[in-house]
Amino acid sequence: MLCVIDVGNSNIVLGIYAGQELKKDWRVGTDKYRTVDEYAILINDLFRLSGLKFSDLTDVIISCVVPQMLNSLETLCRQYFGLTPYVVGPGIKTGMPIQYDNPREVGADRIVNAVAAYEQCRCRLIVVDFGTATTFDVISENGSYQGGAIAPGVGISADALFDRASKLPRVEFARPPQIIAKNTVHSMQSGIFFGYVGLVEGIVARMKTEIGQETRVIATGGLAAPIAAASEVIDQVEPYLTLEGLRILYERNRS
Repeated sequence: MLCVIDVGNSNIVLGIYAGQELKKDWRVGTDKYRTVDEYAILINDLFRLSGLKFSDLTDVIISCVVPQMLNSLETLCRQYFGLTPYVVGPGIKTGMPIQYDNPREVGADRIVNAVAAYEQCRCRLIVVDFGTATTFDVISENGSYQGGAIAPGVGISADALFDRASKLPRVEFARPPQIIAKNTVHSMQSGIFFGYVGLVEGIVARMKTEIGQETRVIATGGLAAPIAAASEVIDQVEPYLTLEGLRILYERNRS
């Protein structure tokens, strides 16, 4: 079985593939202060609850945007899985030309998402990933990575509002009953929720003006579904896009 690991700033997502089928996935908080042994205990408990063992794994591939975590995860794989992991970064075969001033600057997760989206659609694309940051990535009709945009994520923006405005309470990210709210909680939810819908629609519209209106928009990440439900510009939601991209990159590199 293949273990795919995507390390983000807020969460680590793990998936187990048998061939092309995603058998199981988990999401845990990213903590760069956890030791290798602590992560091993955590992952072992997740595996055990699903009837899996470390010895079931045949390969591992990692995408990581937290540099302090990478060495720990590589050590984990070698020490506990008995495997040397593939790591998404310089030297790995992506099958996708990177049209960026410095290709090494592009986050591994952005490339993984782009590869998965293009493999699925084979057309001009914008991929919107709602993570700690909200990223917009453009892929050409020929399958090259063109660049994109990075905005603060919903959580970052909401936290800044709570921290800087002392009288405002911390509220759940949710769609309020109406945009013109009648109380403080709904007012904040309206501004945060519809503000992000507007951000997505505005950036996508400007990108389409540059690259062409016939562009498919795919959303992924934890908040993709509720925002897509309120937006007219997102064509499909793919919650497992990053995991699928890691599987594809493993297939392209394992030989």
